Amino acid sequence: MPIPNYQQLMLPLLKVLADKKEHKTKDVIEQLANEFNLTDEEKSELLDGGQPVFNNRVGWARTYLKKACLIDNPKRGVLHITARGYDVVNQNPVEVNVNYLRQFPEFLEFVSPVASNPQETISEIVSEKTQQTPEEVFDAAYREIRTTLASDLLNNILNLPPAFFEKLVVELLVKMGYGGSIKDAGKAIGKTNDEGIDGTIKEDKLGLDVIYIQAKRWQPANVVGRPELHKFVGALAGQGAKKGVFITTSSFTKEALEYAPKNETKIVLIDGKALTQFMIDYNIGVTVQNTYELKRMDIEYFGED
Repeated sequence: MPIPNYQQLMLPLLKVLADKKEHKTKDVIEQLANEFNLTDEEKSELLDGGQPVFNNRVGWARTYLKKACLIDNPKRGVLHITARGYDVVNQNPVEVNVNYLRQFPEFLEFVSPVASNPQETISEIVSEKTQQTPEEVFDAAYREIRTTLASDLLNNILNLPPAFFEKLVVELLVKMGYGGSIKDAGKAIGKTNDEGIDGTIKEDKLGLDVIYIQAKRWQPANVVGRPELHKFVGALAGQGAKKGVFITTSSFTKEALEYAPKNETKIVLIDGKALTQFMIDYNIGVTVQNTYELKRMDIEYFGED
C-alpha cells in the first residue's frame, strides 16, 4: 500500500500512545511503519531535502496532535498521550484529521493565529485539500518550477544557432570543473560539425588527462542510437583516448543506453533532460529569482532520540 499521508497517521499514532506509557519517538515511527506494512524501500523514500517521507509525515501528525493538546512531550524524544487524547481514543472516531481537530480552540489558534476567517487559511488549504505536509507541497512546487524551467531552456537551445550550443557546452563543462578556463576550453573545442561540436577538453585544470567530446544539437524526434556511439568509440580509439562524453539535446535509444564498450573506454551519455538539469544546477542560462531556506528543528541539538 502507498505511504499513508500525515492525516491518516493521526489516529494510529494516538492509539499507539493509548496505553498511557511514554514512548520514544523513534519507536513510535517504527511501530507505525510496521502497522502499515511499509517496505524497506518505502521507509527509505526521501523528500528532496533528504528527510524520509514517512518520518516527515509522522512528525507532522505529531505536531498537529500536540497543537490540539492530544499528546505532549514530557521529555526530549518522548511522546505521551494526554487526558484529552485518551478521551478521543475512547470515543472511537472513524478518523482523526485536520477537520476533526478544529473542535479544539488551541488547534484553531495554531492554524490561524491572526486570520480573520479561519475557513480560508493557508494551513487549511495545505492540510485538508492536498493531504500533503508543508514540506511535500514545497517539494512538489519546486519540482514543477524546475521541470518547466528545464523545458524552456531546451526549447531556447534548439531555436538558437549551433554556435550558441558550442558556447553553452564549453561554459557548462568549465563550470563543472573541466577544461581549466573558458579561454583554454574554447581553444580545445571549436570545430563545428553537423550542428554539434567535436573536440577535446582537459579533465582537470592541470591537464593530466583529456576527455573527448561529441555533442549533437538534435531535435527531440532525432534520437541517438547505438551506431552513433559505435562511431564515437571508434573516434576515441583513433585519438588514443579512453574517456568520452556524448552530449545531445535529444535522447538515447534503449540500445544506446545499454551499450558498454568491451575495452577500457568509458563514455558518459548526457541527454537533453540531463543537460538542462546541469544548466540549472550550475547556473548556466538561468538567474536566481528568489532564495528560500527550508529549515527544520535539529533534533540532535536538543538530544532527541
